[in-house]
Amino acid sequence: MEKYKTVDLFAGIGGIRRGFEKTNKFKNVLSAEIDKYACKAYEHIYGENPYNDVASKEFKEKMANIDYDVLLAGFPCQSFSIAGLKEGFEDKIRGTLFFDIAQIIKITNPKAFLLENVEGLLKHDKGKTFQVIAQTLYELGYDIVGVDKIIHEDKIKFNATSETVVRTPVNFGIPQRRARIFIMGFRREDLPKDYSFPNLPKGRNLNLYKDLNDLIDNNVDAKFYLSQQYLNTLNRHKKRHESKKSGFGYIVVNDEKNPVANTIMATGGSGKERNLIRQYKKEFDGLENIGGKKGRLNLEGIRYMTPNEWGKLQGFVNYGFIKNNIDEFNLPDDISNTQRYKLFGNSVCIPVVESMAEYMSARLEEIYGAK
Repeated sequence: MEKYKTVDLFAGIGGIRRGFEKTNKFKNVLSAEIDKYACKAYEHIYGENPYNDVASKEFKEKMANIDYDVLLAGFPCQSFSIAGLKEGFEDKIRGTLFFDIAQIIKITNPKAFLLENVEGLLKHDKGKTFQVIAQTLYELGYDIVGVDKIIHEDKIKFNATSETVVRTPVNFGIPQRRARIFIMGFRREDLPKDYSFPNLPKGRNLNLYKDLNDLIDNNVDAKFYLSQQYLNTLNRHKKRHESKKSGFGYIVVNDEKNPVANTIMATGGSGKERNLIRQYKKEFDGLENIGGKKGRLNLEGIRYMTPNEWGKLQGFVNYGFIKNNIDEFNLPDDISNTQRYKLFGNSVCIPVVESMAEYMSARLEEIYGAK
């Protein structure tokens, strides 16, 4: 069977691409990424250097000559300056990365697209950001799955909810609360008469892990354990913020019954402190000055999750690249743990995207017939 061709923008380390490829119904023909560490990892994983600047004139000229079917993009959330409803979309979104996506859609007119973003996009800037995105895509000739059009006089309002366009890995077999919005659009002029989109998939029975404890690595280096001094600092911060009821605080996630990880962050940052693990190792008692940490390791067995565990939370490790029962996924040895946290935190959960890709291939077949 001939496969649908995809282009992968803001590719990171290729999580969206991999989710689509795992269906065996899509193949990637071009990627774009500018972060040097992501490019290095991407080339290591896929054997292709994805370095292309989506915002450049040269890349848009390259895109004009690419034969492909589906545009993929996980793009940053940015505000738009909204002056008036009668402005064309290019004036409203100029200077943003979404503007570059919209330009590429306008130039290349793909059959479909999948745009991924943070859940907060729905309510960002009091909902104005999503309205501009939906209106722009509508003006470009696309209908979006899970987004209703409400027409009042000469204005169209676009209505979507978390129920219709937001999905979370915990419902797709991965113990992580990382809600993401999926904006999936299809070319309106090609839709059959009175065509109605089914709901986006809400989950799947992957059965990879019972809960977070199933995902945790056993032989973890002592350098991932917090020093007692730092744990004391975290406790002081937590008590101070609890008294102010501001909600700050570290979280030992596997202290809960049937534990699930909180959202991992692209910056590492609080995504690490809110995803601590309790895993006591007697042999670490009394160890001092490990991994640049001052003083003794904490006696409670509290540690950070490792980059490898974050890789599992995104479906790269132990899922996305298994061939003949062998996990072939790895990153270049000279990429630091700091960068590994960032690369995984900046990516997507492959099993969720894979379900979106299965849904998309079914719709493409309904609209255009079997490939």
